[in-house]
Amino acid sequence: MKKDILTIALAYVGVIVGAGLSSGQDIMQYFLHFGNLGIIGVIFLGLLNIIFGRIIITLGSYYQSDNHQEVLENISHPIIHHIIDYSLIISSFVIGFVMIAGAGANLHQQFSVPSWLGSLFCSLLIIIVSFLDFKKITGVLGIFTPIILCMLVIITIYTLVTSPIHLETMNTIAKTIPGPMNNIWLSVINYYALCAMTGVSMAFVLGGSVLRIGVAEKSGILGGALIGLIVFCAAITLYIRIDTVQYMEIPMLAIVKDISNVFGIIYALTIFALIFNTAFSLFYALAKRFEGENEKRMRIILIIITVFGYLCSFGGFKRLISIMYPILGYIGIVLLATLLVAWLKEKPNIHKEKSIRLKMIKLISKKFKKETKFSKEDKSHFHQLGDESIVDTTTIKKEVEDYVENKMNQ
Repeated sequence: MKKDILTIALAYVGVIVGAGLSSGQDIMQYFLHFGNLGIIGVIFLGLLNIIFGRIIITLGSYYQSDNHQEVLENISHPIIHHIIDYSLIISSFVIGFVMIAGAGANLHQQFSVPSWLGSLFCSLLIIIVSFLDFKKITGVLGIFTPIILCMLVIITIYTLVTSPIHLETMNTIAKTIPGPMNNIWLSVINYYALCAMTGVSMAFVLGGSVLRIGVAEKSGILGGALIGLIVFCAAITLYIRIDTVQYMEIPMLAIVKDISNVFGIIYALTIFALIFNTAFSLFYALAKRFEGENEKRMRIILIIITVFGYLCSFGGFKRLISIMYPILGYIGIVLLATLLVAWLKEKPNIHKEKSIRLKMIKLISKKFKKETKFSKEDKSHFHQLGDESIVDTTTIKKEVEDYVENKMNQ
């Protein structure tokens, strides 16, 4: 179970931590723009990540969702549902092509590769990985999360030890950075709402792949905490070195290159991988939204989306962030309110469903153990619990059997 929690948590972090967070550009514009107060905003952002990380992954598991629409149609009024649905479709595409632009900017800054070529490489990877099965995709999404976390901790410690800290000077310089918001608390909420718009579609799909609701809850909490730690380390590092990175398109990369050229190469490749994670997740979830049941048609749609995304990426990474992100953040506030209300309303039902699935797992386990007998009473009780589940009876029974059988064979 611990492995399942870690796998989903790391995949969730991989979805959220894309071009802006790992590169530092989002943090510069949304938080450090406010100087010392921006660091407090970053801490508050971490708390929001923990709270809503749990809510989003859990709702996906509760409804066993295959795409975001399956959750939204259950938790919101039809009008709100359609507004959020269309907004997620638009935001998934927009943020996706911003990520592709970020991939090009990253490779250009570190390796002098033409931006268009770096973006094209990222786009081709998105298409290739879409042909893997979902379990392998989940593994790909989470593989670089511990790497970026370890690297950021090392970078932060190195910066704290080697760089002079002058809060007054740092505060003055930081406030000269252009930012999309004039109020720190609005900036925090707007930015987290943007993160939710970025990750919620794929997070629902990740949650839907988790049968045990308890695992989903812990995965969301752990994933949110890791995101908070990543953002905090990046923010502290950037703030200390604000005088040298304020005009950089990929500011974290500039700091890393000062430490070591080899470290800079590794970090640039890791950023590229995280950018790819987010871009892939957005386009994959978007394609699943339109054709979740037919894998062949889903991949065709994903290829079309990726091609158009690549063409749109020529707008420039830094410019795209400053224009598109605040707009999407405001739309995302409606999504956050909807998720919070749904969580509070459905909490007793989620607890009941959690108990139902645990009982079903315990009963069907007898079927796969030689030392126990799966009696007629057990079978009848198993079917009764399936009828009580919020998920379709046939579906939940099959998922429970498959889950137990897989665990027994591990």
